[in-house]
Amino acid sequence: MLHSSLPPTQFVLYADDGYDSHVVRLLLEEKRLAYQMRLLHDDRPEELAELNPYLSLPVLVNRDVSLYETNIIFEYLEERHQAYKLLPTTPKERANVRLLAWRLQRDWLALGKTLWTHPDSFDEKKAAHAKKTLSDSLTTLAPLFARHEYFMSDEFGWCDVLLLPLLWRLPKLGVTLPATLCRPLLEYQERGFARQAFKNSLAPAPMLDDDEI
Repeated sequence: MLHSSLPPTQFVLYADDGYDSHVVRLLLEEKRLAYQMRLLHDDRPEELAELNPYLSLPVLVNRDVSLYETNIIFEYLEERHQAYKLLPTTPKERANVRLLAWRLQRDWLALGKTLWTHPDSFDEKKAAHAKKTLSDSLTTLAPLFARHEYFMSDEFGWCDVLLLPLLWRLPKLGVTLPATLCRPLLEYQERGFARQAFKNSLAPAPMLDDDEI
């Protein structure tokens, strides 16, 4: 069920309060695209199955597409909406950023997702290992953040969109970084969290009621 009445640059975001939905909200804010949000929790309405057969969130919809995988959503928006690009200009540079993004998702973000597993399937031993591994890895690589304004780059990009929502959740995950050893990383956090787009991604977006769907 696509929203045929929407303008081409207006989106509806079916989302929860989890990490992946936060990434897409930040992506939309950085691309400066208009959207309304349908906030969902454990219940999945029937219309969601028409948009995403896996019933996972987030799902981004406009009048001619329904997208439900974070990387696909990013690639679509990056190609369709050329302003405020989050990838560099040359093929080699774009490939390097995509590799860095893949490594973030495979390493740090995979550990984060272990820690915010649903309580019904939470494994305390596995979570303790993930917490220590994530903390140790961030601490070890913190000096990298002193080299550039943003993650491995002087320009804000796709890797930052992936990383900042994870860093925002570290206190809730019980991960505390040593201030002295992690100063470059903590300063990076402050710069990222101060961006207007990030602040907007934390604020409630315009909500859709059931009768507006």
